[in-house]
Amino acid sequence: MLSRIVVGLGISVVCFAVAGRRFFWLSKLIRSGKPAGRAWEGFRRAKEGVTAEIVEVAGQRKLLKWTVPGIAHFFTMWGFTVLLTTILEAYGALFVRDFAIPFIGRSNWLAFVEDFFATAVLVSLVVFTAIRIKNAPARKDRASRFYGSHLGPAWLVLFMISMVIVTLLVYRGAQINTGYFPFTTDGVASPWAFASQFVAHALPSSPSVNNAVEYWGIIANIGVIAGFLVIVSYSKHLHIFLAPLNVAFSRRPRALGGLDKTPDMDMDNVTEDTVFGVGKIDDFTWKQMLDFATCTECGRCQSVCPAWNTGKPLSPKLLIMGLRDNMFASADRLLSGSSDGAVDTLVPSIIDPDVLWSCTTCGACTEQCPVDIEHVDAIIDMRRYEVLMESRFPSEAGLLLRNMENQGDPWGLGGSKRTEWLGALDFDVPIIEDTIPDDVEYLYWVGCAGSLDERGRQQVVSTARMLHRAGVTFGILGPRESCSGDPARRFGNEYLFQEMAKANIETLNAVGTKKIVASCPHCFNTIKNEYPALGGDYEVIHHAELLTHLVKNGRLRPGFNYKGTVTYHDPCYLGRHNRIILEPRTVLAAIPGVTQVEMGRCREKGFCCGAGGARMWLEENIGKRVNMERTEEALGTGADIVSTACPFCMIMLDDAVKANGKGDEVAVMDISQVVEKSLG
Repeated sequence: MLSRIVVGLGISVVCFAVAGRRFFWLSKLIRSGKPAGRAWEGFRRAKEGVTAEIVEVAGQRKLLKWTVPGIAHFFTMWGFTVLLTTILEAYGALFVRDFAIPFIGRSNWLAFVEDFFATAVLVSLVVFTAIRIKNAPARKDRASRFYGSHLGPAWLVLFMISMVIVTLLVYRGAQINTGYFPFTTDGVASPWAFASQFVAHALPSSPSVNNAVEYWGIIANIGVIAGFLVIVSYSKHLHIFLAPLNVAFSRRPRALGGLDKTPDMDMDNVTEDTVFGVGKIDDFTWKQMLDFATCTECGRCQSVCPAWNTGKPLSPKLLIMGLRDNMFASADRLLSGSSDGAVDTLVPSIIDPDVLWSCTTCGACTEQCPVDIEHVDAIIDMRRYEVLMESRFPSEAGLLLRNMENQGDPWGLGGSKRTEWLGALDFDVPIIEDTIPDDVEYLYWVGCAGSLDERGRQQVVSTARMLHRAGVTFGILGPRESCSGDPARRFGNEYLFQEMAKANIETLNAVGTKKIVASCPHCFNTIKNEYPALGGDYEVIHHAELLTHLVKNGRLRPGFNYKGTVTYHDPCYLGRHNRIILEPRTVLAAIPGVTQVEMGRCREKGFCCGAGGARMWLEENIGKRVNMERTEEALGTGADIVSTACPFCMIMLDDAVKANGKGDEVAVMDISQVVEKSLG
């Protein structure tokens, strides 16, 4: 017994010391990042954090979206949680051969629960093995979500987990045969410990053999557990410990919508040491560094990324892995705080420029990430540095930025063109020049695409007609409206965004704006989620929400003049970023002649049209065009109309439909246009 105590505790002390030293080092490294403003903010923040732990960590919500691997991970995670009781039993057995946890340690229900989860973990490991073999990236196959992941350590971890369970069941089986099984009543081992009983029957009947198996099985179990802790501390399986922390400190209700940070762009506060954005690993916040260390390399983000799926070099997973590797490589400098010597910027030394500029900011990566990594914010931070500090960005974007700065819109057409769409209406829309009249319920934020692009104008005209038909009063700013600044911000020009946003807020406040309806999801998202940080706080709704309200209340009744099949494309900044998913479908469902058919990738899993992140104004020279990929999926449904609720999406999808030679057969329409079509 003494030798078992010495060996078991000796192994544990050594492994715990090694792992503890590593975790302490990781803690210091992550805390070396910049402040993130993620401290608990009173009861509301604490409540959201607890809810996130219950739903995301305990409930495994995101993982269970992928049913088979999700269920396997669910049982593995909960298996290890429940089997903490067996670790207590193993260490207790070093001192007392039939040690049982006080109060509950001899209960039949505990014997069953422990054996059930031990078996469930083994079955889950078989599932994981099959998945990894099936999806192994043979010959560097980009289609595999494991492409680029460190597969060697992953196999080692699967082996170690299996050894934890195998050694557990082996020594428990030996305990049954030697009579030292804690779940024993009147000399009879509990039949509820079904897996342990199975192993006991499989072992030889020799008492000496069972004594030896019990002795070495307990030591092996403790050794594997302690060794596994060391392996975890040096591998991507750090997420076992870091994921709950990362989830707790992630943005709520989700890390989408508005960007996390609104930097101080006041030029009066700029010094020679001021850095805008992230140029080197030191510039990231501690939360972003926690993101990097938490990455599981599961590849879910990679599998849904529109850039990666169309042959671009951007993989959100590989991006985070590259930043993590650079963080570890820079650890000595980060921990010492040394600023001696030149440090290469992340772009292009670590991150290829084509990787950075391929992102559409659609948020699919963040939506899928089971540990709540905030990929989009990291990409925008690096873009800010490239644009504001280095002036390195795609050349064609220069015209976009100049047009926005000089004319207030990406096309450079100017404010005088913003009211031309009114000519298509047979009723008057007030142009607000002073103060919004009391009888005007909404300020209609038309947006640049709705005002200046021909296809965008069709959306706005139909929306205006439907609102007028339902008796909704609204006015517009006309020439006083300017770009919301979304393309500039997503492109990385934070200064231009803030200047445009502040000017818009000044105008909105001057006319007494309270309620805004917007047709462009990008304008909607920016004004609703990002303007408040700059002093512009309004009630903002999207026209899909307003149309839904009008339809439900009977103020807008679709007609019977259209009968056909419609597939709806979810705009990223409406569906995924702001969870306006059911409303557009509700409007379409209210049209008697419409049969809705869904694309395979829809709702919060919708595939991007390719326009976001200012990509609409950038060349797409690498791989397949994103809008072509999405449109082919839409055409595959056989729908007569591809509907959406975003002018950017309309433009991108319409171009792709025509490029596919289907322009005469399939129409691309906003939901308001489909309603109007039903009215004849």
